[in-house]
Amino acid sequence: MTLYAKMNADFSENYIGYSALAIIASTCLGSIAIMTTLFDGNGFLQMFLVFLTVAVCNAHNAAILTVQKPKLVLDLLILSLAVNSLIIIGNGLF
Repeated sequence: MTLYAKMNADFSENYIGYSALAIIASTCLGSIAIMTTLFDGNGFLQMFLVFLTVAVCNAHNAAILTVQKPKLVLDLLILSLAVNSLIIIGNGLF
């Protein structure tokens, strides 16, 4: 069994508890990504990165609020965490 399959099975089993933690994690990481982006100014690139952060965080939160399948919520959580982490790392390097 792969790591993703184990995570998916555990997330599906404890969907309500993990959903609450996932909202907090996604939103906190997203706010850090926006903060680090806006430290670099407010040009077109920064506004695009803010839009991207808000879009992936909102997609994840909307999937939870509309009670989508746990697999979709987990996939959107992973996407949100990956995109926001890359934005934070990218802003730290430049």
